[in-house]
Amino acid sequence: MAFPASGNRARQAAVVPPGTDGIVPTLSELVALRGVAQARHVPRRGRLGISGPAPSMQRGRGMEYAESREYAQGDDARHIDWRLTARSGRMHTKLFHAERERLSLIVADTSPELFFGTRVRFKSVQAARAGAVAAWAALRDGDRIAALRGGGTDALVPPAGGPRGVLRVLDALVRWYARPPGDDAGLSVALDRARRLLRPGARLLVLADAGSVARVPVETWPSLTGHHEVVVVLIDDPIERAPPAQRLPLLSAGRRIEPDLASASQRRRWEAAFPGAALQAAETLRARGVRVEMLSADAPSQSWLPQVGRR
Repeated sequence: MAFPASGNRARQAAVVPPGTDGIVPTLSELVALRGVAQARHVPRRGRLGISGPAPSMQRGRGMEYAESREYAQGDDARHIDWRLTARSGRMHTKLFHAERERLSLIVADTSPELFFGTRVRFKSVQAARAGAVAAWAALRDGDRIAALRGGGTDALVPPAGGPRGVLRVLDALVRWYARPPGDDAGLSVALDRARRLLRPGARLLVLADAGSVARVPVETWPSLTGHHEVVVVLIDDPIERAPPAQRLPLLSAGRRIEPDLASASQRRRWEAAFPGAALQAAETLRARGVRVEMLSADAPSQSWLPQVGRR
């Protein structure tokens, strides 16, 4: 991974929100996102484009998805699991049970690729902020909230409800994204752990760099989407998406390099390594039933939120 060689911190200090440096996340900035997270709730539109009443924050005594099994004669046709039917080639139906408090799990990618930035904040800080938005939104929806990363010690925040549960997650995000963890085992390990821990019907939010997604075995995703609502927020930096057409001083593996991005061939290589990789990751995920949101490091941290909701 290549990093801008100089000038990063000076540019950031001029534009980051007051009270932050854009390099290390702070608990106070994550707590402050509660208002924007809860204000971004948008009623879903029906097939005719007409918004219905916003769902209540309190859960009623309804039914929720439990699991899917092969269709049997007499099953209600309204409950056919079309997504699993298409993937398996055999008709499946959804099973439901009495609704209970749902779990929202944040899976944090802590790979080294996230710990850099050129505008407003590091990608790692944006990941922490996006996770905070998700945690506050889970509180709004009455969910329990948990978090994990791929690592050894201090890699799991157990499920808890209410503001205390949110604050435990925010505290973990601050620790995890303060610096690259020395024991990071990768996003794939984190997802495998999530798959083993979760019961059907959970909401899974993955905060990740496109490079980390590319290293996850593709069969991991269907094993999750078959039982849970899965959303991946792909985080990038503006320079990855649209680099300047000039020589760009970078540090890569401890060496200083200066690719000439005014050169057509060098620019094609850059586009394949960054925006091309992000688009490929998004395409791979969507083909396997994952909902994908793109989030630039300089964008409002809650801008992905309206696309997240109940099934």
